[in-house]
Amino acid sequence: MQTHFSDAALARPHIQRADKVLRSCVHCGFCNATCPTYQLLGDERDGPRGRIYLIKQLLESDPESQDASTRQQASEITRETQRHLDRCLSCRSCETTCPSGVQYHTLLDIGRQELERRVGRPWRERLLRSGLRHALVEPARFKALLALGVRFRPLAPGALADKIPLARERDHQAEHPTAPVAVAATPSDQALSRQGHSQQGLSRQVLMLEGCVQPGLAPNINAATARVLARFGIGVTPIQEAGCCGAIDYHLNAQQAGRARMRANIDAWWPAIEAGAEAIVQTASGCGAFVKEYGEMLADDPDYAERAARVSALARDIVEVLGEEIARDDRQSLAAAPDQQPLAFHCPCTLQHAQGLGGEVEKILSQLGFTLAPVMEGHLCCGSAGTYSITQPELSRQLRDRKLEALEANGPARIATANIGCQTHLSSAGRTPVSHWIELVDDALPETLPQE
Repeated sequence: MQTHFSDAALARPHIQRADKVLRSCVHCGFCNATCPTYQLLGDERDGPRGRIYLIKQLLESDPESQDASTRQQASEITRETQRHLDRCLSCRSCETTCPSGVQYHTLLDIGRQELERRVGRPWRERLLRSGLRHALVEPARFKALLALGVRFRPLAPGALADKIPLARERDHQAEHPTAPVAVAATPSDQALSRQGHSQQGLSRQVLMLEGCVQPGLAPNINAATARVLARFGIGVTPIQEAGCCGAIDYHLNAQQAGRARMRANIDAWWPAIEAGAEAIVQTASGCGAFVKEYGEMLADDPDYAERAARVSALARDIVEVLGEEIARDDRQSLAAAPDQQPLAFHCPCTLQHAQGLGGEVEKILSQLGFTLAPVMEGHLCCGSAGTYSITQPELSRQLRDRKLEALEANGPARIATANIGCQTHLSSAGRTPVSHWIELVDDALPETLPQE
């Protein structure tokens, strides 16, 4: 794609990055074929190719230019442009499809930030986005708000009420720790749960990003992960100072706040990394995809660039860690003989498109004896997409229902996934139960694996 940036514009780093992405695009349109919003709306501007043109128009325009045509182009950048970019899920399915390797998500982040600066938002949208950023990113605050939400759920707006578990689900979690959605146990209970498989005497240690909403919505996921890792002789070193990965701030166009969270996490993890931690494990694929890009996003920060690159290199989804352990383990008794009822796996976009790990969870589940039901349209997003299900509730609901129809087509008894956002969103329909896949593995594996 030909671009028309001035020399002055190309002196700015973000324009240089955008120019590189734009020039890699050959506007073939293959991306539209796998874009969820284009499939729903059929509008060129709601597909990747159209959005790329919109961002190109935005970045090449200048409302203060001496050139009349450039000023005219700038005047065409309106809320309408912003609406089409807001509808993008950032699922990155287009990147998996693209034969030219266009890094669409990089261009989208640049375009959204520039639109925020130039067009702004109505006060209601600013309030919603600020509220989401402040409510979701601090685990203790989120737990307190979630407890209030459960109590006053009938009064909440529909899009928000869908995300709040029913009181009976909270009670069910207390009796069944692998229940898919629940209000968190207390920190002491969670710590005890993590120690359910002893971490003592384990020479191999990893760090775990606990997440901001996951400890509140589904506290058993991290505990189950620690128990599974302990079976393979790997302990989890808790780092209480680490917090939200920064994705929520960053993708709500508060990029500097997101970068500050990245730096805080690097500072929190660094002593343990220097002490020999093997990996930084994520159980939420959305967080994992973001942490793996710390190195890229902080490459221009001389104080953090080197450490950020190291953190990204150590970031591993739990499927990568467990897959390696199973591959090197020659014990034949790992087959767990679980419940033979069929299971449908929903592979989150952040696992298959952003991290390139599509099919890896299914491989492990099959190795452990689970019966997997085939799933059509596995590449399409479920509509969760971080805060998208709240900022774009109607589109999100349509995508959720389409995804559930595909997942349920072959009658599974349960749906498994690898991201807390997808899990909560799919569960909100109140249909087939949804769990994190690592909880199912935790239940299926014997308490103690036989020695080699």
